Amino acid sequence: MSKHHQETSAPFVERLIFNNRIVVLLLFSLLTLFFGYQAAQVKPDTSFEKMIPLKHPYIANMIEHQNDLPNLGNTIRIAVAINDGDIFSTEYMETLKRINDEVFFLPGVDRSNLRSLWTPNVRWTEVTEYGFDGGPVANRPAYLSEADLDELRENVLKSGEIGRLVANNFKSTIIDIPLQEAYPNPENQGELIQLDYGDFSRQLEEKIRTEFQGENPNIQIHIVGFAKKVGDLIDGIIKVVMFFGAALLITFVLLLIFTRCFKSSLTTLVCSVIAVVWQLGLLRTLGFGLDPYSILVPFLVFAIGISHGVQIINGMAIEYTGADDAQTAARRAFRALYIPGIVALISDAVGFVTLLLIEIEVIRELGIAASVGVGVIILTNLMLLPILMSYIGISRGAVERNRNLANRPQKLWLSISRFAHPTIAPISIVLAIGAFVFGIYHGKNVAIGDLDPGAPELRADSRYNLDNQFIIENYSTSSDILVVMVKTPAERCSAYETMEAIDQLEWRMNNLDGVQSAVSLVTVAKQVIMGNNEGNLKWQTLSRNQDNLNNAISRAPSGMFNSACSLAPVMIFLDDHKAETLQRATAAVEEFAAEYNTDDMQFLLAAGNAGIEAATNVVIEASQTKMLLTVYAVVILMCLITFRSIRAVLCIIIPLALTSVLANALMAFLGIGVKVATLPVIALGVGIGVDYGIYIYSRLETYLRQGLPLQEAYYETLKTTGKAVTFTGFTLAIGVATWIFSAIKFQADMGILLTFMFLWNMFGALWLLPALARFLIRPDKLRS
Repeated sequence: MSKHHQETSAPFVERLIFNNRIVVLLLFSLLTLFFGYQAAQVKPDTSFEKMIPLKHPYIANMIEHQNDLPNLGNTIRIAVAINDGDIFSTEYMETLKRINDEVFFLPGVDRSNLRSLWTPNVRWTEVTEYGFDGGPVANRPAYLSEADLDELRENVLKSGEIGRLVANNFKSTIIDIPLQEAYPNPENQGELIQLDYGDFSRQLEEKIRTEFQGENPNIQIHIVGFAKKVGDLIDGIIKVVMFFGAALLITFVLLLIFTRCFKSSLTTLVCSVIAVVWQLGLLRTLGFGLDPYSILVPFLVFAIGISHGVQIINGMAIEYTGADDAQTAARRAFRALYIPGIVALISDAVGFVTLLLIEIEVIRELGIAASVGVGVIILTNLMLLPILMSYIGISRGAVERNRNLANRPQKLWLSISRFAHPTIAPISIVLAIGAFVFGIYHGKNVAIGDLDPGAPELRADSRYNLDNQFIIENYSTSSDILVVMVKTPAERCSAYETMEAIDQLEWRMNNLDGVQSAVSLVTVAKQVIMGNNEGNLKWQTLSRNQDNLNNAISRAPSGMFNSACSLAPVMIFLDDHKAETLQRATAAVEEFAAEYNTDDMQFLLAAGNAGIEAATNVVIEASQTKMLLTVYAVVILMCLITFRSIRAVLCIIIPLALTSVLANALMAFLGIGVKVATLPVIALGVGIGVDYGIYIYSRLETYLRQGLPLQEAYYETLKTTGKAVTFTGFTLAIGVATWIFSAIKFQADMGILLTFMFLWNMFGALWLLPALARFLIRPDKLRS
């Protein structure tokens, strides 16, 4: 057949791009310049609301009443500690005052609700023979004399803030800083500026920690809170660029070893980098930024691009044996691979779209970023790469080496091809069944949510977690707070019926395993009533006299009820934020609410960091199975459309399912919970892993149609596609394995899981697929 006839009979897509190569290259160049400019504008972008499931009833309740819940939402806590001495010194109080003033003017701070020893809303109270007396804890402009400091000590002891704002050992105090998600622009009060967590965290480091610790070595600063945690994540993730550089270098070396051709290796690398540039540029064009989770997607896009690029290069090297020039070889490689390649990539992209089912914005944006990136690879690595290679070609030495390998037996592939042998295939099936049983049995132990104290997204020895540990060790109140909102008609939060119900809730929660204590306006009211009765403990109870109750809550600190007396929070301090603790606490509150809720009184969950995490865990647990089934349904549908055979689909999907089951068992063994950071790994692992099976089965089917016996057909498949699949499996695994060394723990967890899934998906495709084919595929049906 003549070259001209081959070209005219080629598929339409092939003729479209290869007959217009100059135009296509020009278009790619212009688009790369545009997306490159856009990519350069991409910045870290995150917010408190993106990290939480906004549609969950708990979060909806919290947002509805957030203006009535100061200091219980997005807050920062700065513990100012003194090494030698205690807080009752001129040195310490002057430093604390300066830090308080510096924090007051930071952008995004809710100044009216800022609390520290130097703010007027932190007060002391005492009972005297004349009644109650009180005032601000710090009631002097400066504390210079011993008498002043003694008075300060007395005020602190009478404030009720020991263990909360003041450390139990009197060697540190906390500045409690509520934040605003959006705050007025100082230059234009009508304009709102979104709080930049990265910038806010840097200002805390530079203006607070570095400056004050630097000028006084006797002072130590400890900072915790959502904004600081996210800021630390952003700082750590910026260093991820080093991992990307390492992945580039490692991948290039592996490509050279695989292809033995410098120019084809470099071209494959360049096309994969172009895919990353396009992906980032498209995200910027669509109005997205990069949050701490989706910033990992460019790694995956690069790795997937390399995976499909290697198939093209390998296909060209094979076609060179019967081609006269580089263009013919490129066209033939494209013709053989573009359908399985597009099917695999569309399966990836649609699989990633299933992440949109999870009602947490950061996961949805990760799904969009991954889908966009995989869609781009169809253009850059399945189209641009063959066109470039049609000009560049493969070096003569690499072609000769490939021909020599093709003409002689290859022991490795001969050994692996025995997995299709009639005797070995049943053994493989039995082993696979055993692996399924093992994975299912141990995988049921995988937990939902966080399993570690502090910020599990960061290493245990990170500065943030060390700061968090300091606060836990030196203060009585836990940093894990579940807030129940008691909603009543106006002026009814102090009604005896309401107060009595809150008291019952406090009693139940105080006696629940995992709860440290519960605090509400009832706690304050009992103390005030006791104080009004000469401090007699017998009077530490609720009065049925409404005037007494109204008088008692009038002395409650701000935040114990709102101005209309229609909402009163109950703050429940938990031992930790493990999923079982949160589930036990929320279940107890829901049971109580079902018993006590009326039209005039409702107990609503939930605010506080524990409430947010409880809602997140519920959403993740509900979404996990739904997302996994949807991913598999999409992949099965795409394979069914392509191969039009249930048996073929089973050969591809069963090894993939085995990897998912074993990955669950691995998570249980390593103590990695299913949470915002790890849930997307399930979709990513399945979406990318299906590529191996599609490429191998597609080539195997071609040889079976030619009449070759299964084992021989599989051997020929291994010599061609199998070689590329093995290489890409190891390359993908090595690329993400570099994440294991990241300072960000959730990135390290993702690295471990993805490395495992990439290797096992590859191994499953090479080992289990031919064994399944031995029982499921009938070559005579393929040839008919």
